[in-house]
Amino acid sequence: MDKLKTTLIAACSSVLASVGTSSLADSSNFAGPYIGLSISGYGAAFDGRAVSTSSNSGGTDNSVQVGNVAGVTGGEIGYSVPLGSAFLLDIGASYLAGESKLHYVSDDAGSVDADVEFKVDEHVTYYIAPTVVLSDTSSLYVKVGLAEADIGVKGDITTPANLSGQTWAIGTRTVLQSGIFIRSEAGYTEYNGINATGTTANATPKTGTQQTTTSYSADPTTAYGQISLGFRF
Repeated sequence: MDKLKTTLIAACSSVLASVGTSSLADSSNFAGPYIGLSISGYGAAFDGRAVSTSSNSGGTDNSVQVGNVAGVTGGEIGYSVPLGSAFLLDIGASYLAGESKLHYVSDDAGSVDADVEFKVDEHVTYYIAPTVVLSDTSSLYVKVGLAEADIGVKGDITTPANLSGQTWAIGTRTVLQSGIFIRSEAGYTEYNGINATGTTANATPKTGTQQTTTSYSADPTTAYGQISLGFRF
């Protein structure tokens, strides 16, 4: 993930350095409102931890790393504002329907209720994208966004607050004379951490004589490669 971040920062510098070098391009070909549909290769990584403390016997500390990869669909809506003949500021919002899960399994075979699961989905990003026009039909941009995602849980556990984070991406957009455009993009999102707690009585039958409290945490990061097809009005 650090390698991707370094690549995107370098690409951002290249885009900014390109401003003014495309004097023959016409930003009006890209300006105005647009909508689009996308198909993405979506990956999620969790760096998770579960710390259990027993009322009788101290506690345990378990770590887990989980990765998910899937193909997902989404959409976007936005407006491109021209700032000179070769530069635009793209402002918009995008949505991805990707779902990723982190499942903690209890070490106690008789305590099924101690198994818990986090589910992260419904990813929404509000973004700005400084854009350099390379020709009358093609452009290059760097995207910076504020991302949100929903969290669902299963098991005897508190429900944490929904996620928020930052998105960084780089991409190209090609606009045809008809207003139809094709966008290709690669990026990643770093979300704030997930924190939740759960309490399970581990005695059999569950009398409460031995109580275990578990604190769960995870740091989710997502990365994606995306192709969009849309229309500029």
